[in-house]
Amino acid sequence: MPDGVHGALVRRVSARPDGPLDITWLATGTPGLSLGRIRLHWAPASLTGWDVTAHLGLATTEVHLASWPAAPDDWPRLVRPTLHEVTGLCAALTFATDALDLSNRLAGG
Repeated sequence: MPDGVHGALVRRVSARPDGPLDITWLATGTPGLSLGRIRLHWAPASLTGWDVTAHLGLATTEVHLASWPAAPDDWPRLVRPTLHEVTGLCAALTFATDALDLSNRLAGG
């Protein structure tokens, strides 16, 4: 990763197995992740490949989502299925929460 960054924000994950994984660099000192956002960090592994970690933003904190120690050079292909599933789950939960909030407002008014 470039100097002055502490990770990459996942912007889009293709559903295709060979599809793109779009990211934006996160500068050191960037505030925490918002709900449903994923940050990746990677560094050369001690012997070979890359040590890759993912963190997920929740409502009030960030959690460790996954680690791929000593991942091969094509590690984006390895991590893409997990990232795609988690982003889909977060989108579904956000939609369900919004629908429940709307339902509660309509029932109350």
